[in-house]
Amino acid sequence: MLKKLMDSYKLLIIIPVIITIISLGLIAFNGIDEGIDLKGGSVAVLDMNQPTSSSSLESQLKDSLNNQGLGVEEVDVLSNIGTDITVQIGSEVNSTAFNQALNGTGTVVSYNAIGPILSEEAMTQVYWAMAFAFLFMSITVFIIFREPVPSIAVILAAASDIIISMGGMSLFNIPLSIASVGALLMLIGYSVDTDILLTTRLLKRKEGTLVERAREAMKTGMTMSITAIASMVVLYLVTIFLIPEATTLTNIAAVLMIGLIADILTTWFMNLGILRWYVEVKK
Repeated sequence: MLKKLMDSYKLLIIIPVIITIISLGLIAFNGIDEGIDLKGGSVAVLDMNQPTSSSSLESQLKDSLNNQGLGVEEVDVLSNIGTDITVQIGSEVNSTAFNQALNGTGTVVSYNAIGPILSEEAMTQVYWAMAFAFLFMSITVFIIFREPVPSIAVILAAASDIIISMGGMSLFNIPLSIASVGALLMLIGYSVDTDILLTTRLLKRKEGTLVERAREAMKTGMTMSITAIASMVVLYLVTIFLIPEATTLTNIAAVLMIGLIADILTTWFMNLGILRWYVEVKK
């Protein structure tokens, strides 16, 4: 089966490329929501006097805050468990205004607000973090292999992995935040790890045929990937059903799940296909 796939290496390369292009389209036309740590805003944990529906609370807060002249356009309930409710507002609102908006129906337990200056600085740091991660990753890969095609293949696979992950974030409305950016940076390292494993087995080792070396690399790499995906699935389910207020952990688990599945495609389809073509041309 693997030999047939490697013989049709053009198909191996095309499939991840198509998914990457679709992901770029999602990012361009659907966009990615930004968390308050990147766009600014307020998050408050409320203790209500009685269970309240999310829609009625959103309407109450929006109307009350606007009556105070705060010009609030976006109010979202992030979690609603009994009388404990977490609310996000797309602008900076102080805790006093929150309490006034509740009008005695509940109290503010905790409150966090991020202004536009801090959010702009955080976004700049995100760009630098991603840029430096790719820069140093590219330098390391070129030092290890000292051949342009395998090195570029590793970099392309990692870039496609991140693009597909961000496309998944756009599709499933996972906000871009400091936490999810951390997950994306983790995916760069994980993607490069599996790609270097494959490239080293195929090009550095000489024992066995190309297909046999690819099969051994796939066994090791898929074991790593499936184990990591399973652990993220467990984390996601635990946070969804047991601690739904831990939205940060939920988003991290979701991003890593999407990225790890994407890594299977980019490593064992795209990178394997490019290396198969490279070996054939080199011969």
